[in-house]
Amino acid sequence: MTSAPEKTVPVTEGADVLAVAREQVLEGGVGLGEAQVLEVLRLGEDRLTELLALAHEVRLRWCGPEVEVEGIISLKTGGCPEDCHFCSQSGRFPTPVRSAWLDIPGLVKAARQTLVAGASEFCIVAAVRGPDERLLNQVREGIKAIREDGNDIQIACSLGMLTQSQVDELVEMGVHRYNHNLETAKSHFPAVVTTHTWDERWDTLRMVAEAGMEVCCGGIIGMGETPEQRAEFAVQLAELNPHEVPMNFLIPQPGTPYEAYEVIEGKDALKVVAAYRLAMPRTMLRFAGGRELTLGDLGAEQGMLGGINAIIVGNYLTNLGRPASKDIKMLGELKMPIKALSDTI
Repeated sequence: MTSAPEKTVPVTEGADVLAVAREQVLEGGVGLGEAQVLEVLRLGEDRLTELLALAHEVRLRWCGPEVEVEGIISLKTGGCPEDCHFCSQSGRFPTPVRSAWLDIPGLVKAARQTLVAGASEFCIVAAVRGPDERLLNQVREGIKAIREDGNDIQIACSLGMLTQSQVDELVEMGVHRYNHNLETAKSHFPAVVTTHTWDERWDTLRMVAEAGMEVCCGGIIGMGETPEQRAEFAVQLAELNPHEVPMNFLIPQPGTPYEAYEVIEGKDALKVVAAYRLAMPRTMLRFAGGRELTLGDLGAEQGMLGGINAIIVGNYLTNLGRPASKDIKMLGELKMPIKALSDTI
């Protein structure tokens, strides 16, 4: 996890929140608190350009200009026993997704393609509550085969909730980063998932951090949460102090309880991105699922200039994304250097 100051500077009554943020976050490196984040989220559209510009300044000041590029692959798709209401891979909902496993040669090929595309990070994902011995063996053999293929790409995993012994196994395999999203604010979580708790997810993240792996933890915006809960979630993530926060936007999936939810407006999505940057000035914020549907091409560029400093290229498990070449071209046009593989190993 990245280091962050514990103390926040109180808002001066009547002061403009962006003026306060410029001093507190940009100059002092101290993230906004919950009330301050909510104030940012309530700014009018006429302040959006100013907000995005400040978030970009904060990103450059505390994270630098580089962008980390990552590809993800599903090792085990579908058939998950949990009831996450947004997820097409839940076995509890009548979605079109069916359970399937990717073999080791397929995993090696995907890792090779990810490296060739220009990414420095490759994340192995499985739709499970937590890994069983079969899955851990598959991950172990997959990582071994990727290394034997001469591929030194950084490897991350997202395999659900873990026990301490499983955390230790992943460390021994050489997994450097673990993704496990909290998904939403603690107060909203029971409306999104009923088969496990927010605290169970938090416990996994605590063990991962204590074991020395980098923590990747974010969530999905647009699942019926209030602005207050978006602000709550921002400070809960900041308290976790993750190395990386994936910013997902709901893609309404056929067959799930959220299939009829409206897609979040692009301007609202950009406002959330900028607010989260001001809450977590030193954290890697990564564009993830739903950005194409919510933002489109122009919005993606605005986000890269509004606080984002990492991006997933290619497809998102069961949803199509933008071609990697298109995102790499966008970063080149924005004159944003891609984090070199040698810098991440």
